[in-house]
Amino acid sequence: MAVSPHAAPLSRPAQPDLTGGRSIGVLLSHGFTGSPFSMRPWGEHLAELGYAVEVPRLPGHGTTWREMNQTTWNDWYGEISRAYAKLSAENDAVVACGLSMGGALVLRLAADHPDGLAGIVVVNPAVRTLRKDVLALPVLKHLVPAFPAIANDIKKPGMDEHAYPKTPLKAAHSMMSAWRPLVGDLGRITAPMLYFRSTVDHVVDESSEPLIVEGVSSEVTMRRLDNSFHVATLDNDAETIFAESAEFIAKVTAGS
Repeated sequence: MAVSPHAAPLSRPAQPDLTGGRSIGVLLSHGFTGSPFSMRPWGEHLAELGYAVEVPRLPGHGTTWREMNQTTWNDWYGEISRAYAKLSAENDAVVACGLSMGGALVLRLAADHPDGLAGIVVVNPAVRTLRKDVLALPVLKHLVPAFPAIANDIKKPGMDEHAYPKTPLKAAHSMMSAWRPLVGDLGRITAPMLYFRSTVDHVVDESSEPLIVEGVSSEVTMRRLDNSFHVATLDNDAETIFAESAEFIAKVTAGS
């Protein structure tokens, strides 16, 4: 299946001369139906500061929504795990960052590797929804292949995240089925967390934030994004995310 030119992964080596002589790796995960395009500006910013950067393309993304319907949470998490293993082997410390479902994936990573990450940065992560229609997904996914898209929730005019025009239901059900066990394991997360949350988000509702903040065992720093919608990494507050995450990464990896 042909991959969209917008969906190319990003991989950059560390430049220890820019980071105090130590190699620091940063993993960035895009969200559901999205692609590395939504994380590329963030990744390039961090790479310019000397960090090793990996922005993988999750399986089934960046091609067609029909192909994505043939992939599952385990496929996406497997790709994140491979990227983490690469960064961990090549660097002195690793920080994981994620947008939306990408945030849930890095939370899963942090729960599975409680001593492996120096820090976590999440942007509008999802581990729950208040939508009642998702209760019918176990049946609907066999009857209807897709729902209308949830893409391009961006306040900044003229921006396009190049996500799918439809939401594949089998894939959506797989993602949501992974939420409950993840929430149950949040207490295993001990790495410090920087949590960015848009004050207006038309994709991820308010139910995920308290579950995450109260569920993890680590220190959480909250930052509100007042001028961005869901895809904040491409929105008006993107520069704030880039700058503050860089400060956070430098702090949590100092001397680690």
